[in-house]
Amino acid sequence: MAQTQSVEVNVENLPELSSLSDKELKSLIRELVTQEQEFSYQRRILHGKIDILRAELVQRLSGKRTSGESLISADDVSKLTDILAKGDRYSLGGNPAEKE
Repeated sequence: MAQTQSVEVNVENLPELSSLSDKELKSLIRELVTQEQEFSYQRRILHGKIDILRAELVQRLSGKRTSGESLISADDVSKLTDILAKGDRYSLGGNPAEKE
């Protein structure tokens, strides 16, 4: 089974902007742009991995379909019924970070 990594994100408040010099503001902007670029890179990597995993799943399902196997199990139907009954959009691939 794949291991998941927990990423701790440190969200700091901005300093009092009126107390910063122009040089400090520019430095802060550069720092935040660099952070944004790093996050964007990680996001693209994750999207690529998700695409690869989905392609593998499609290939496997296609193979099952070709061989006449059922594509949906009774367990899948049960899980979907539970998800739809709860109205839990996160189980359908939504953003769990936004979950209350």
